[in-house]
Amino acid sequence: MQKTINGAMFRKMVIGAYNNLEVNKKYIDSLNIYPVPDGDTGSNMFLTFKSATNEVNNCQTNNIDALAESFSKGALRGARGNSGVILSQIIRGMSNEFMKVQEITTKNFAQAMKNGAQMAYKAVSLPKEGTILTVIRVMAENAEPIARKCQDFDEFFKQLLAVGEEILAQTPEMLPVLKSAGVVDSGGRGVLTVFYGFYKGLNDDVELEFQEEAPKNIEETETVHVNYEDLADIQFGYCTEFMIIHINKKTTESDIDKLREKLMAIGDSVICVGDLSLIKIHVHTNEPNRALTYALEMGEIWNIKVENMLEQNRELKKKQAQMKQEQKAFGMVSVAAGDGIAAVFKDLGVDYVIEGGQTMNPSANDIALAVDKVPSDHVFVFPNNKNITLAAEQAKNLTKKFIHVIPTNSIPEGVSALLAFYMEGTLDENIEAMNAAKKSVLSGSVTHAVRETHVDGFDLKNGDIIGLSGGKIVAKDKLVNDATIKLVEKMIDDTKVNITLFYGKDVQEDDANELQAKLAEKFPQCEVTVLSGGQPVYYYIISVD
Repeated sequence: MQKTINGAMFRKMVIGAYNNLEVNKKYIDSLNIYPVPDGDTGSNMFLTFKSATNEVNNCQTNNIDALAESFSKGALRGARGNSGVILSQIIRGMSNEFMKVQEITTKNFAQAMKNGAQMAYKAVSLPKEGTILTVIRVMAENAEPIARKCQDFDEFFKQLLAVGEEILAQTPEMLPVLKSAGVVDSGGRGVLTVFYGFYKGLNDDVELEFQEEAPKNIEETETVHVNYEDLADIQFGYCTEFMIIHINKKTTESDIDKLREKLMAIGDSVICVGDLSLIKIHVHTNEPNRALTYALEMGEIWNIKVENMLEQNRELKKKQAQMKQEQKAFGMVSVAAGDGIAAVFKDLGVDYVIEGGQTMNPSANDIALAVDKVPSDHVFVFPNNKNITLAAEQAKNLTKKFIHVIPTNSIPEGVSALLAFYMEGTLDENIEAMNAAKKSVLSGSVTHAVRETHVDGFDLKNGDIIGLSGGKIVAKDKLVNDATIKLVEKMIDDTKVNITLFYGKDVQEDDANELQAKLAEKFPQCEVTVLSGGQPVYYYIISVD
């Protein structure tokens, strides 16, 4: 009978949830409502949870408060997409409760779920029932009475998961679009997958070691978060890492503790973990030779790496000075997929373009990293996708700069907002102008159906070409150009004079030019412009104004 959860068990639960999300993320993706090839709920929740698991994995203590803090911090940094941001807030709310206790009881767990549900609802400006929010709220509401009857976690989770399945099965009745598509809510299935993973981890049904992907080259990924506003002189100059192998037979576990104490006496940021088969060492010190000498007393040293942090610090300070010289009143960061679209944003004055969009939602940390690279204290962020706006808002907690999110839902809205920017204007004037400008443009997109279904009045088969505008499918055809013409017809009225099309990576330039000619002939009152966008997923992204 498992009545309490300690730090070691908490780690197992987190890893269990991570593994369960990894196995089921594609299935969760497949539950996305619309039959377009952009389902990414499972992927976003998995990547968010992966970041949280990394932080827990790197926590050097089994104290619940430290583990919970790491869990919350990692989820915040990795949050991406609406589903990932909501999941991060559930984790944050639960972690706040866990940080108050030394061991978790079913009563503590129920209160944590209540906190998590409340935090999740606060993260969404217009909460919609029949979604992940409903599932976590109903589970949380039932967790407390279940905890009063069940002090044993095994029975607690069985009853809790039964409640989750019951409410998830009701989501199609709350959202007609789910019922029409014949699926339950994907985010709701995702959060249930997390709790199934917690249960599995607690029951030793998972591997205990979390294998993180090998780090990529930093110069390629540019994922190191450097705060150029807070570069102090460093006390210890050499980052020293190595392992001790073939450990002497006389060495004991207490000798590892003594080694840790010796390293702490000559430096900081000490990591000394392992057992009598292998010990991993990390220390910032001015005497790497002494660290190596201490290790040689216990065995052989292997995989040595010593980096000169003094020189790294000088280079960072040099870059800091350069950035201060280049400082400007306002900066801009935009999210875009496709080289052509990115180039358009650069031409419009965007300082940093984050590669992403539908199916590639950047995390809150990705956005904060980009903002920190912009030489301005006030940075406008254009998410250009409604599924990225929450992550952009959450990025405000990860930087000292002032982020001003212009909630653009599409590439055309982003372009229109940027055209309204005026460098000499005040902050409030620009925010007002850009928010007004994004409303003046109609956005559309053309892609293909990936499942057979009936939605928005259309009977669709896998492979049908569909045109979307205003969040709905409004056109269908077997051919891309024909579907695009039908879509534009739905978007045009007597007030519209410009049609702009960004063609994607799967469209040939000749086909795009042919479409331009047909549209110009059909709508002679409009100027038709075709540009190479290079975007994935969508054959065309269309702007009408």
